[in-house]
Amino acid sequence: MEAMLDWDQETYLPKRGATERAGQLALLAGMIHERRTSDELAGMLSILEREDDDDYVVATNVREMRRTYDRAVKLPKELVEEIARTTTLAKGAWAEARRESAFSKFSPFLEKLLDLKRQAADHIGWNTEPYDALMDEYEPGALAADVERVFAAVRAEVVPLVAAIKDAPRQPDLDILKRPCPVDAQREFNYKIAAAIGFDFDAGRIDVSTHPFCTSTSPNNVRLTTRYDEHYMPMSLFGVMHEAGHGMYEQGLLVEHAGTPMGMAVSLGIHESQSRLWENQVGRSRPFWEHFFGALQQQFPSLADVSLDDWYFAINNVRPSLIRVEADEVTYGLHIMLRFDLERRMIRNELAVKDVPEAWNAGMQELLGITPPNDAEGCLQDIHWSIGTFGYFPTYQLGNLYAAQFVAKARADLPDLDDQFRQGRFDGLLDWLRKNIHQHGQRYRPTELVKVVTGRELSHEPYIAALKAKFEPLYGLA
Repeated sequence: MEAMLDWDQETYLPKRGATERAGQLALLAGMIHERRTSDELAGMLSILEREDDDDYVVATNVREMRRTYDRAVKLPKELVEEIARTTTLAKGAWAEARRESAFSKFSPFLEKLLDLKRQAADHIGWNTEPYDALMDEYEPGALAADVERVFAAVRAEVVPLVAAIKDAPRQPDLDILKRPCPVDAQREFNYKIAAAIGFDFDAGRIDVSTHPFCTSTSPNNVRLTTRYDEHYMPMSLFGVMHEAGHGMYEQGLLVEHAGTPMGMAVSLGIHESQSRLWENQVGRSRPFWEHFFGALQQQFPSLADVSLDDWYFAINNVRPSLIRVEADEVTYGLHIMLRFDLERRMIRNELAVKDVPEAWNAGMQELLGITPPNDAEGCLQDIHWSIGTFGYFPTYQLGNLYAAQFVAKARADLPDLDDQFRQGRFDGLLDWLRKNIHQHGQRYRPTELVKVVTGRELSHEPYIAALKAKFEPLYGLA
């Protein structure tokens, strides 16, 4: 119910219905919190934990329900309410500060949210640093020190790669991406692509929203959204492929376990691996377009004189950008690493809020070689801090790393995968994902799942290998 109310709010809710909807969502959130922290649930969990049950389904459900209960019950009701009140105010202050590019209008709210989140981390408990407790909400079991190690290895390889690409003699013609493509034609093409890669429209739908997202109530009811620009068709196309990746994960969860941890996604990072996999590893691959390029030109006559080579190069353009959501496949992770570093330092009281704009700009210059001209295009561009989701950002880049490692294993198991794509067949990859990832629900924690599926610990190596194999030849660097 909560998911559908949120979906409706972002798609069809009339403007004047927002206040009523806020009350409905608040009431529902309170009811959910009460159930998650009820004495009745605690009693049932205690009984189940005493039983010697070797059924992994039962064991998984009890373990994960205990985890959810323990996190919720450790937080005082007063703190939960204060965080909710502060984020409501902070979101409005952030929106105004962003419009005016005035960080000072948001900074007092950021100060307060950081204090509240430090309190929350202390109540939940942590061993090494408080950021671990916050990140654990989104990526169970993840530790900041481990994330930093793998991010550092990525950074050491990607920063020089971006610099080399920037100076490469070969550069794509990006004007072809701006040719007019009617929205109705985009919508029709997007539906064809989503269906072709495996999104089940009998169990889902696509609508329009300001910010694309995916939500669901069960594998049989999955909602995607996208947005359209007549003069930039790739935005909606790759947005749909990204959200369809999320959606196919939701549709691949076992319906008989719906509503329980065994019927839920492992983590945000694993979820992001599925969306990034379909958007980038499939949707921006040459074999994919060797199959679909003719259909693309037929759907959009404005692209009739464009060659496959030029199209493939353009959609894989690498260029440092100020805005995270506009970043390409290579530079996107650097945006995430900057945010991870800054919010971790803020939580640890190593970075004062007043110094965030300066630290942000310095980080952008160091990682991407560009400096934001104002706060709106710098430290105020994302909504995440205003809603208190500290620890969320690293899951985006973890998703890229998981995706690369999963695809490397899928290619080892399915050596003709590129030929399948050239023939317009994507069921082989989807079936592999269903078997190895989707069906497990929350049986394994993220890092454990990676090892079970690929036979090795999470590593930066498959990710770096995939980037170099794709982009060095494109830009004449290999």
